[in-house]
This record gives sequence, C-alpha cells and structure tokens, in this order.
Amino acid sequence: MSAGITVDDLTKRYGPVTAVDGLTFEVEPGVVTGFLGPNGAGKTTTLRMVLGLVTPTGGRALIDGRRYGDLDQPRRVVGAVLEATGFHPGRRGRDHLRIIADAAGLPRPRIEEVLDRVGLTDAADRRVGGYSLGMRQRLGLAGALLGDPRVLVLDEPANGLDPVGMVDLRDLLRGLAAEGRTVLMSSHMLSEVAQTVDKVVIVAAGRLRYAGPLTELTGAHGETLEAAFLRLTSDPASDSGTGPDSATDATASSAHH
Repeated sequence: MSAGITVDDLTKRYGPVTAVDGLTFEVEPGVVTGFLGPNGAGKTTTLRMVLGLVTPTGGRALIDGRRYGDLDQPRRVVGAVLEATGFHPGRRGRDHLRIIADAAGLPRPRIEEVLDRVGLTDAADRRVGGYSLGMRQRLGLAGALLGDPRVLVLDEPANGLDPVGMVDLRDLLRGLAAEGRTVLMSSHMLSEVAQTVDKVVIVAAGRLRYAGPLTELTGAHGETLEAAFLRLTSDPASDSGTGPDSATDATASSAHH
C-alpha cells in the first residue's frame, strides 16, 4: 500500500511571475498532511504539478518515486479532487461514476462501495444539477476513490460541507490514512484542519514556510494552528521573525521527519 509524494526543488514561473519557488517536502503514507497557505501562495499550482497537469519550470514532483505521467495505471495509484465542478448537470451521480469507471477500466461493483463510503448512496440516482456544493464534493471524492488509490490529493475538499459533512470527511480521511494511504489536502478551514491532520506543509508567496508535525508547530510556541499560520505567512518575502520555523529550517525539518 505504501506510496508517498516527493516534491524536490519544485518551481513554476509564468513569465516574470514565480508562482512556486523551490518547494521541497515529503508527504508520507499513513498520515493526513494539510497543505496550507494564503490565497495566491501557489498551492493549487503545486498540486497540479504533482498531478502532471502543469509542467514545472524546475525541480520535480514524484508519486511513489515516479512522475504522474509515467504511472502505468494512474487512477489505481492516485485519486484527486481539484474542484467540485465539471459534472454534467443532467447526469445522475451513479452514471457519472460509471463513466469514470468504464474509461479507466475499473470494476463497476466498486461504484457502490465508494458511494457508500462517501455517504451518497441515497442520492446516487438524483441528477447532479440538483446536488448541493457539499454533495458535489462527495461525488468528486467518490470518483477519486474508484481506483482504490494509495495516494489522495484533495484541493479544498471541505468546501460546502455542513458540520455533519465535516465530521464525515474527517473520519473518512483519517480512516484512509489508517489504512496506510497517503493523504494530502489543501484547505483554508484551519480549525477543521487542526482536528484532521497529523502533519502540515505551509507555503506563502510560493515558498516553503514549514513542513513537519502539527504538534511540533503548535507546541513550540504554545499557539493554535491559526496563530502559527498567521505568524509564518505574515511576511512571506522574508524569513525574519519566524524563529525556528523559517523556510530554511522547515526544509531541514521535512528532511528530518
């Protein structure tokens, strides 16, 4: 089951703009890792490079030691949710998953398993156009799980979820990690992240600010995740004032852990 994500000196430039600036960190199996940063920090660009949707300017992003494009059966290795859009509004939820399964050569009985796991069985025969944002998030997650992947990459999976949905998502992600899977999720909902993740990667202005255990980040200064996040991202142009969690030490922490 073991398969991790390696980000090594990953850089992406768009003309004079550097969206991602030499990121290096590891995402390990068996834990939930939160990928955090302000708007425009380069999170989505990084995730898209991990998934082979954007070509890096420099560095590399590997899944189980290989670039996404080199994976033999990518849907059986990686499940991804980048946004809760792209669903045909007239298509029923179950039919959406059938199309994905057939295109990827995945067994149809798996559809019922993932519908149950994300709590969409009762709504599976409704048209997606009538789904709430939270239900579309669940459907996207079901699609990501179809291949029984060892790695999950999720961009803002909690968007639109009500409190019950939040708890369900938390339990699901922690359960997947407990099975030995690698779970990387971005989120702006820091209070929820603090209850879900084991490790965090924090970026600002495309640069790494911290990578390591959540307990080390919050325990070092006796602060909440929100306070630590604000401290690390308040002056992304400089490492000054960030103490032991500077970008340089964060890289070392990532390598150490």
